[in-house]
Amino acid sequence: MFHPLSVYVGLRYVRARSHTFFVSFITWASLVGVCVGVAALIVILSVMNGFEGELRDRLLSLSAQVRVTAAATAPAGAPGVAAWQHAARTVQDAAGVEGVAPYAELQALAVRRPEMLPVLLRGIDPRAAAGVNELAQAITQGHLADLTPGSGRIIVGELIAERLGLARGDSLTVLVPTVDAGGAPAPKLREFTVAGTFEVGLPDHDATLVFAHLADVRALAAQGAASEGLRVRVHDVLAAPAVAARLRALLPRSFEVSDWTQDNANYFRAIRIEKTMMSLILLLIVAVAAFNIVAMLVMVVTDKRTDIAIVRTLGASPRRVMGIFITQGLVIGWLGVALGVALGLALALHVDTIVPFLQRTFRFQILDAEVYYNTAIPAEVHWRNIVTIAVAALLLTALATVYPAIRAARTAPAEALRYE
Repeated sequence: MFHPLSVYVGLRYVRARSHTFFVSFITWASLVGVCVGVAALIVILSVMNGFEGELRDRLLSLSAQVRVTAAATAPAGAPGVAAWQHAARTVQDAAGVEGVAPYAELQALAVRRPEMLPVLLRGIDPRAAAGVNELAQAITQGHLADLTPGSGRIIVGELIAERLGLARGDSLTVLVPTVDAGGAPAPKLREFTVAGTFEVGLPDHDATLVFAHLADVRALAAQGAASEGLRVRVHDVLAAPAVAARLRALLPRSFEVSDWTQDNANYFRAIRIEKTMMSLILLLIVAVAAFNIVAMLVMVVTDKRTDIAIVRTLGASPRRVMGIFITQGLVIGWLGVALGVALGLALALHVDTIVPFLQRTFRFQILDAEVYYNTAIPAEVHWRNIVTIAVAALLLTALATVYPAIRAARTAPAEALRYE
């Protein structure tokens, strides 16, 4: 099909200036449409990747990348202290693990009259926790070292401090709902002192988390009321599922292992759905441009009926005639794809410069600081996305050339030359 003669004639048709104005206009419109569609896909997906990465970083700043907990149906009951120590050593020695820290969590109520807020009281060892999360970097008042055993000090989220009117040094009552041996409610109360506040820019953390020393939380917890486990930090956050699978094989059945992709599955499932739907919608721009290529080639075939008939009478096969018009369509479509990839990458790689310039020039704010924690537009280019977009666009433009090429190949030389 792609005989050198077919390619040569197809390229001549692309460069020819004898087309009517309308055919030339559709040719340029097709090229620009493919270019804009591909560039829009690359920029939008890169920005969505950037927001996904920003959300992932905020979620994991205080969350466990991998978490080891006691199995709900452990064959020999809940693990003891020796079992937890052995599990911590096993996890620390596993490939891909950067750090391990114990934790204990309690569902509680933060009480400061007249307000009450449901909170998650998390007990940590400050020295070990520094290696598995970014709490120290997120603290806006106080220091992580202020959490010492038996001190009764806590570090609260900024939103909790704002809603309860807390400042450093204030007291806060924490109520833990428990039941006694007879099943009657027997809540436990403990007075804590606010040693500091933290902010990570995520309401799920800033409005719910309260940190205390691990020993204080264990002392407050009733028998079995606290959820205890190990928080694990890995070298590569995207490899957390593989590390979790490795730990499941190393640890006994009395432990369960989960990773951040399971704990935050709903967030990232929603992002994947949004990215898929946005890609399909923007791909319609390329599809419309491909239809323009079909219309342009059909008109060129009609205009070149005499040329086709002459070529056929000189011995060219229908396949060679098809190659002429497929070459012409592919050059136009693929040139548009190449320009679109170049434009899209240029925009995506310089979003941090382009967006502030547009905001200053036109005096508007895309992300209002009073509404959003992050006012910058992040972009993260994934080369796999670029390749997928380019291949999809190339296939669409290639398919657009098939019908006009078949129509050209079916041109009867006698009919085309009857009135010449």
